[in-house]
Amino acid sequence: MLDDDRVSLPEVDGLELSDAYVWATARPRVITLAENARPLWRIVRRYARILGETLPEGQAVMIERTAEQTLRAAACLVASECSDTIMDEILTAAFSLVRRSVQDAVRITKEADAPKMKRQPLSLADKVRARIELHGGRATSSQVLPYVGASATEVKELPGIAVTVERSGKTGRPATVFTLRSDSSGDAAPQPASAEREQNRDDPRHSELWPAAPEREENRATIVRMDAYRSTPKQAPEPTPEPNRPEPLDANPFRALL
Repeated sequence: MLDDDRVSLPEVDGLELSDAYVWATARPRVITLAENARPLWRIVRRYARILGETLPEGQAVMIERTAEQTLRAAACLVASECSDTIMDEILTAAFSLVRRSVQDAVRITKEADAPKMKRQPLSLADKVRARIELHGGRATSSQVLPYVGASATEVKELPGIAVTVERSGKTGRPATVFTLRSDSSGDAAPQPASAEREQNRDDPRHSELWPAAPEREENRATIVRMDAYRSTPKQAPEPTPEPNRPEPLDANPFRALL
């Protein structure tokens, strides 16, 4: 039932367990094995002995009293039924429970004797970088030094760490700020080839990057303008102004008043 989630444990009547406890403690009792349970008891003892001889010492010490624990569990089960004789089915149930506990103990202690890998400690540079990255790429000395166990001088000498001193206000105490350099060598970041050529185009020291002037003019791509192939749109002729004609009097009431 321990391996089957679809099966629920039976309901237990607490009154029956209470009666069984009164029966078990009313006077001293001796619980013995029935004749039909003795063959299984020998198997349990042999099972425990084989496990103790084959398992590593770190695991064997965890299950060395398997036989005794089986007998104790069987005694509790039989006493709950107000009986002092362990029958075969009672011993089988107890052995099933103890075997499960043995499997769990072996699985948990499986790596007990395995050699433990020695953890490599982080270097000072790794610790400092981790603290700077933790604070978004910019950390003050109070955010770094107490956690890495080093002085400001030691951190300043690390490659790839940029150190600046900032002052807040005119009277404030200057703060040492550590940041990560994009390039630990201190050189500027490499520019794209096209940008580098444009930058060095007029520099005589980089004349070998560019061909001579005639060759450059010859190899230069020809830019074709599309408007060279477009026909000039014909403009509509301007309208010829008509000769001044006197407007009729009724068309302009002001002229009629004159």
